[in-house]
Amino acid sequence: MKETHERYILSIDQGTTSCRAIIFDTAGKPCGIGQREFTQFFPKPGWVEHDASEILREQIACIKEAVKNADVSAEQIACVGITNQRETTVVWNKKTGEPIHHAIVWQCRRTADIALSFKGDTDWFREKTGLMPDAYFSGPKIAWILDNVKGARDLAAQGTLAFGTIDSWLIWNLTEESQHLTEPSNASRTMLFNIKSLQWDNDLLKKLNVPANIMPQIVSSNANFGNTKKELVGFRAPILAVMGDQQAALFGQGCFEPGMAKCTYGTGSFLLANIGTKLTLTPGLLTTIAWKLENAPVVYALEGAIFVSGAAIQWLRDGLNIIESSDETEAIARSVESSDGVYFVPAFVGLGSPWWNPDVRGTITGLTRGTKRAHIVRAALEAMAFQVTDVVQDMTNHGESLKQLKIDGGATRNQFLVDFQADLLELPVVRSSQPEATAWGTAALAGITCGIIKNKEELLPLDAKNDVTMPQNNREREYKVWQQSLKAAIVAAE
Repeated sequence: MKETHERYILSIDQGTTSCRAIIFDTAGKPCGIGQREFTQFFPKPGWVEHDASEILREQIACIKEAVKNADVSAEQIACVGITNQRETTVVWNKKTGEPIHHAIVWQCRRTADIALSFKGDTDWFREKTGLMPDAYFSGPKIAWILDNVKGARDLAAQGTLAFGTIDSWLIWNLTEESQHLTEPSNASRTMLFNIKSLQWDNDLLKKLNVPANIMPQIVSSNANFGNTKKELVGFRAPILAVMGDQQAALFGQGCFEPGMAKCTYGTGSFLLANIGTKLTLTPGLLTTIAWKLENAPVVYALEGAIFVSGAAIQWLRDGLNIIESSDETEAIARSVESSDGVYFVPAFVGLGSPWWNPDVRGTITGLTRGTKRAHIVRAALEAMAFQVTDVVQDMTNHGESLKQLKIDGGATRNQFLVDFQADLLELPVVRSSQPEATAWGTAALAGITCGIIKNKEELLPLDAKNDVTMPQNNREREYKVWQQSLKAAIVAAE
């Protein structure tokens, strides 16, 4: 058992494909990790679901595993932070505690027609929410569940149902108080939250036909969300920070000042740039809440949301069976001098930023009889970097120039990808010395709220250990051909 005077933070990191829990010390060192994958359901083409009850079970198991692996006592866990996959929608019965339908995942496109019906109101939505109407967000998913689950509208009218993104679902189930809460970084991903008033917007609720009584209460990102149930997780500690996963990574990367940006390479890739307390709307990008702390003004961010990034590598593994694991992709990509003209547009669920076209589907161009497995693998990795470059170019075109890009996420272990990204951007790419930037972001905020970390400035020395990759090669030609392939995929969808 570790020294009893030490205090630790538990970070709950609930992602799209796995549940994780990490015990951190106050210097940001991971001391114990628990991780479990859970089932992905694909009931129809373009539909993606999760079993929220399975997520809860696996998350509890991960928490116990992390505590065991860290070899700490219950009394040493000072506080808890939660970070979560965003937009994924759960509606449950408050009396039984059971979801009335599988969770509809952020990637799911079943509500594309609902979103398309609001196309004429795009500017109205953007002014209120910072978003554009799209199946990506929670609002249309809530409406779909209420309209397609028998009796759901009646139960909602009776005050029996609750909606939540995954943070709310976990808070409800893990706290002694069964709190029905969320905070602005997650609320701002629903299409129902006004990012100026920082409240659920009655006009938006009415527009999407979502009853206000099912919505969680909105509190600050570093509020007290309740105490964990000892009988469930083995200890009692306050949950003192909650942020959506991308905002947590922005915090964990130390992007506290306007103009600082990070990109997380995961199932999708998400580039967020801190724009401070002044709300700015930019075509092609989302404006979202970075965080809202107690007794402090809200901090906004511009976001480029890329739906398929690492998911394309998973497809090479699970769909095509041409790789055994993502770990081998760097060596495979480096085994050829180039992609030999092969370009992969991984629009499996449409295109996100900066294109926002739900109808485009994945394409691979430039195939010849000489095309080998390595060319396709390399093209998939290059596509991750090309898509991020599209977002940075859009930011630059609208006055948000970056001096460097901070990166995190599992894919950043792939040095080929990092090198190629630096070349494309012609900027330094800074890989975080904190391999768990997302989980650490919410843990750090919880630690500050708890008082075991003094302030945000204590987090900055971690930056001194970051790994910087400088651009080495001109990739202008490859980028031009990528844009041609992208446009071809868009034209094919018309």
